[in-house]
Amino acid sequence: MKKRYSIGIDLGGTKIMTGIVDSSGNIVGNPVRIPTGGGDKAEAIIARITGSVGSVLKDQDLRVEDVEGIGIGATGPLDIEKGLILECPQLPQMHFFPLRQTIQDHFRIPVLLNNDANCFAYGEALFGAAAGNENVLGFTLGTGLGCALIIGGKLINGSTGTAAEIWTSPYRSGIIEDYVSGMGVSGIYKSISGNFRSSRQIFDLAVLNDGDALQAWKEFGMHLAYPLAWSINLIDPQVVVLGGSITAAWSFFRDSMEENLRKWICPVPAKKTAVVLSKLGDYAGMIGAASLFINI
Repeated sequence: MKKRYSIGIDLGGTKIMTGIVDSSGNIVGNPVRIPTGGGDKAEAIIARITGSVGSVLKDQDLRVEDVEGIGIGATGPLDIEKGLILECPQLPQMHFFPLRQTIQDHFRIPVLLNNDANCFAYGEALFGAAAGNENVLGFTLGTGLGCALIIGGKLINGSTGTAAEIWTSPYRSGIIEDYVSGMGVSGIYKSISGNFRSSRQIFDLAVLNDGDALQAWKEFGMHLAYPLAWSINLIDPQVVVLGGSITAAWSFFRDSMEENLRKWICPVPAKKTAVVLSKLGDYAGMIGAASLFINI
């Protein structure tokens, strides 16, 4: 039986990751990773996207007609139903841009669009750290906070395409993303030490056993436990998968997160619900985007 292929595109403000994925979730050939140039005009970014698709097809001596479709996981906010990028701060010259239709018109094959956190979670639920589970919660911890729901094996978009967008939920004097994000780590560290450092620098300091950095990550873990608890108590997932650049510091915030989380969720999931790291790594969003053609 001939394998089915789809192309997945992970479109962020800093990078475009494009690859061919088969129906078993395997990457075929060599994915292409290029800078997005997020502040550039839409035409330039579209040219990079279409060029990356051409590159991965050429690498495998395939034609565009040989793939089932193109799935795009994009930074948002998005109008998933209409295929639009809305007022996206990371792509300021693509506001209200018809991304899905533009790519579809160019290649003349089906194109599906969803947000990057949803594609991350979908990839992990189908082929990664949560494979074999039907109810999955995904969190992306990076520049911002992303969240996604898989229930009954289906990706949940919600009535307006914004299901699980908990980043803007009120928390303390602001919103939860103020604390659970890269900038959140920086803010926590500054409140402890009086100095500003990037989350990467705070990670490097923690590796060197710096007390302020270690305390910052401990407090980050406590803050992370809040949105995890809200979400677990709401949907009762079998598995929670964490991804994104911040998870490099997992060993520094895991214990604090677990200690607080387990006392704030219902007794049965407190004993059963696993919180694990991404298995697919940087390719999770791309694989999930390509897999949008599964279960449709």
